[in-house]
Amino acid sequence: MNMLSARQQMVDQQIRTWEVLDPRVLDVLSLVPREAFVPAAYRELAFADAPIPIGFGQCMLAPKLQGRILQALGVLASDSVLEIGTGTGYLSACLSLLGATSRSIDIHADFTACAATNLRAVPQARVRLETRDAFDPAPLGDYDVIAVTGSLPVYDARFERALRIGGRMFAVVGVPPVMDAMVVRRVDDAEWIRESLFETVLDPLINAAAAPKFVF
Repeated sequence: MNMLSARQQMVDQQIRTWEVLDPRVLDVLSLVPREAFVPAAYRELAFADAPIPIGFGQCMLAPKLQGRILQALGVLASDSVLEIGTGTGYLSACLSLLGATSRSIDIHADFTACAATNLRAVPQARVRLETRDAFDPAPLGDYDVIAVTGSLPVYDARFERALRIGGRMFAVVGVPPVMDAMVVRRVDDAEWIRESLFETVLDPLINAAAAPKFVF
């Protein structure tokens, strides 16, 4: 497989056609070698329009969804970025190249270790990796951009509170068969604006609160 050609085909035929048109985002997706972040057993599917299993019941998101996340966040070169859910480190690399500083957390030590290895394929990416539960009560810090890569069955405001004023957060909220992908913007000390972007389905973050069940 010609990796450069396959990667560009992924960008042109999958990502652009899903209304991802931000030139900085497209450039990063063309630059980062997605194939280096896919488990070896699935390397031939690196550019497929589908989620890829990565272990622990988790999946690497489809390329077009990752493109939409990056575009929705509008990462600036001066931004401080937090990613919740490192996985294999692919989105971590993209976020790092778009922003100024980047931190990524994951509950699985195997994922943060794997991401550290994978990120060597992108020497210019600088990501601070940490193994921790996103729902740990310890403060997350303050960021311009937050990408939540697992869904929240019930919206949890703890993450939006880690945004600086003017900051943006991507999150997917709800339960199957339809979930709401949204961008959240912090307006001031006490106000956030939530904008619905599109519908999707995403595995929930580990330890996220479950949606209440209706009893008839």
